[in-house]
Amino acid sequence: MALKITVIGTGYLGATHAAAMAELGFEVLGLDVVPEKIEMLQRGEVPIYEPGLEELLRKHVAGIEGASGRLRFTMDWAEVAEFGDVHFVCVNTPQKHGEYACDMSYVDAAFTSLAPHLKGPALVVGKSTVPVGSADRLARTLAELAPAGEDAELAWNPEFLREGFAVKDTLHPDRIVAGVRSERAEKLLREVYATPLAEGTPFVVTDFPTAELVKTSANSFLATKISFINAMAEVCEASDGDVAKLAEAIGYDDRIGKKFLRAGIGFGGGCLPKDIRAFMARAGELGADQALTFLREIDSINMRQRGQMVELTRQALGGGSFLGKRVAVLGATFKPDSDDVRDSPALNVAGQIHLQGGQVTVYDPKGMVNARRLFPTLAYADSAIEAVRGADVVLHLTEWSEFRELDPAVLGEAVSRRLVLDGRNALDPAVWRAAGWTYRAMGRPAA
Repeated sequence: MALKITVIGTGYLGATHAAAMAELGFEVLGLDVVPEKIEMLQRGEVPIYEPGLEELLRKHVAGIEGASGRLRFTMDWAEVAEFGDVHFVCVNTPQKHGEYACDMSYVDAAFTSLAPHLKGPALVVGKSTVPVGSADRLARTLAELAPAGEDAELAWNPEFLREGFAVKDTLHPDRIVAGVRSERAEKLLREVYATPLAEGTPFVVTDFPTAELVKTSANSFLATKISFINAMAEVCEASDGDVAKLAEAIGYDDRIGKKFLRAGIGFGGGCLPKDIRAFMARAGELGADQALTFLREIDSINMRQRGQMVELTRQALGGGSFLGKRVAVLGATFKPDSDDVRDSPALNVAGQIHLQGGQVTVYDPKGMVNARRLFPTLAYADSAIEAVRGADVVLHLTEWSEFRELDPAVLGEAVSRRLVLDGRNALDPAVWRAAGWTYRAMGRPAA
């Protein structure tokens, strides 16, 4: 008999996972505790911008004309327990307020709400990013609270979604990690992921702690790579080197690789910063804090990039006050192909300049609504050309393809001064300079 799947938590991770499971042919029931979110999803709408996700939802949500009907949503824990053979827990694990540690309250609530309803055999699969040791504790919670006892089993299957590529990463993952304690749990997960496994996706079977460590280790490595090249940009800035050429040269070494070697204003978003901080906090609890002290410097380099962008802007404008200066900011989201502005370096820079008296106007292809909510005092424009009108300086802070395709000659007609600062090292300096612009970027020669 075909497996039935439930997805607990229908945010960014959960909505994507639920739609992808329906696409793989399973009957899926999604649960959330927020009525508005459920109502939106039932209409085939998503609360976030993620390329291809809304189309995938509309293809499968029951009640939508022409849909497969394989995907439904509920707020009833008993219905979820009764329906599913495999329950994926996809709830949020934010940073605790005022400290580095991870807030496990949503995960804990999901387990204590579901477990009492599990009367028969079930596999509960954690996908949320959690501190190492959590799965062991949650397995005990499950055994204690579920009427099914040991037949209610736990597995840990971390997610590796990249915002902007989440649908592809779920349907065609580059690896599947399964932290399991029994052959039955492994067999069920192999059945869930039969399609990507048939395509050749590697399936890595581990114990619980290793499965929990994979996501935080991967994020820490990526953060280290980004902060490394940004540190090199600081050295290039001081020595008149060219960080873009440096990155190109070291990127040809296949032990290093080209990806994540573009210097700029650093990383942000809802995952990388909070994940490396939670990792440090957990290492401290385990008595292994010295192993991760380097992550503190990685975090520090990353946060420093934002202030340096503000200073680069100040120097480019003559080195004095921002008062009365018109600053255009292209980009509000923490990365392109997303509407996510959580811990966005672009908005942070815009906000700092605004607080120092600059007249800041922001444009972003998808992040305007969220940016306005977070920084209501900034000015916003409906297009790049409107944002730069009358500007003394243009800051390129999120590497949307739309910004790379802008015509510098057309933009030049609208600005008060042809001065562009590339916070992402993504624009072509030769093209902008040919159109009469002064082009500057951290760690790049001025001319």
